[in-house]
Amino acid sequence: MTLLRERSFRNFWLATSVSLLGDQIALLALPLVAVLVLDAGAGQMGLLTAAALLPHLLFSLPAGVWLDRVASRRRVMIASDLARAALVGTIPLAYALDVLTLVQLYAVAFLAGSLAVLFDLSYPTLFVSLATRDRYIEGNSLVHGSRSFSFVAGPSLSGLLVAAFSAPFALLGDAVSFLVSALFLGRVRVEEPPIEHEDERGLRARVSTGLRFIGGNAIFRPTLIAVATLNFFNYAFQALFVLYATRTLGVEPGTLGLVLGVGAVGGLLGAVTAGRIGRALGVGRAFLLGCVLFPLPLVLVPLAEGPEWLVIVMLFLAEFGSGFGVMILDINAGSMMFALTPDRLRSRATGAFNFVNWGIRPLGALAGGALGAWLGVRPTLWAATLGALAGALLLLPTPVPGLRDLPEEAV
Repeated sequence: MTLLRERSFRNFWLATSVSLLGDQIALLALPLVAVLVLDAGAGQMGLLTAAALLPHLLFSLPAGVWLDRVASRRRVMIASDLARAALVGTIPLAYALDVLTLVQLYAVAFLAGSLAVLFDLSYPTLFVSLATRDRYIEGNSLVHGSRSFSFVAGPSLSGLLVAAFSAPFALLGDAVSFLVSALFLGRVRVEEPPIEHEDERGLRARVSTGLRFIGGNAIFRPTLIAVATLNFFNYAFQALFVLYATRTLGVEPGTLGLVLGVGAVGGLLGAVTAGRIGRALGVGRAFLLGCVLFPLPLVLVPLAEGPEWLVIVMLFLAEFGSGFGVMILDINAGSMMFALTPDRLRSRATGAFNFVNWGIRPLGALAGGALGAWLGVRPTLWAATLGALAGALLLLPTPVPGLRDLPEEAV
């Protein structure tokens, strides 16, 4: 991994790694605050998940247009980290003062999600400024390797922090991670692509440029449709998972964190092998394989029943298989998108992609919460796991599975 020898990429990678670890702490601790401290039900859990994701639907398009005219996306990322640290820190403070409410959780989730939009849309520009085209898969493997490690360490650490200090105070780990991420980003020295001012049209016209680029590209369009379909159903699943595991299956928070952490070793394996699988099968078929392997193991969750040891084993296998699949999917899909997108459109194209791919997630979460309250949690989990497989089926008649190597940059 020669990229880690380069100081600026190493600091960028460290910032990303620490932030991802904090995200995984929050991913378990925040819903546990809602369930264990505020006694949230299925509908409220759907709302909480949706609140964090709704900003991607609301702000991705205009934020992408604005960021394409910002000289330093790195500074935007640093400011976003610092603001999110302050926001997350209000939750343990409110809990200590005995004034914590679900409304505050919704507000923090929404505002932190809004800042995440700016961070996520700035990320591709910084990445391609630090890694050349021939090293995109190497760089993505490093970053997603850290993501996989966060899947291993984050839930386990979160479960331990919840057991030791309570769920609200466990969120301090997430706040600290944002501060450390900002520190490492401050050490990155890079020349970002110059701003191109040839397009001086109004906001609506500039937004439509990104949408037309995504919608008119024979690789981007089916890729987006497939992952958006998968994510709609996956977030319906995720909105109910913690509630189902703790209340229906009776798994203790500390045990749940440990099971998810150990099971996420599958993600580490996926990150290590994703490049090799992409070279063996071609990046398109590897992406298709990931679209199957990501959701399929999750059928073990609604299947889980019986003695406690069997339930834990089934949850472990679900997390292991799903983690492996999502790394195969993300590393190959991410490298395809980096290769396809010209610098002048990078933030707008990413904004358009995230508008659909991330914007559909709160809709999935709301649908999951509503169906969970109406049909029951377990039937909804069944519907979500099977529905997610439709994403892979939608790819079959497109040019994507035929891609052997990374596509050329689009004009």
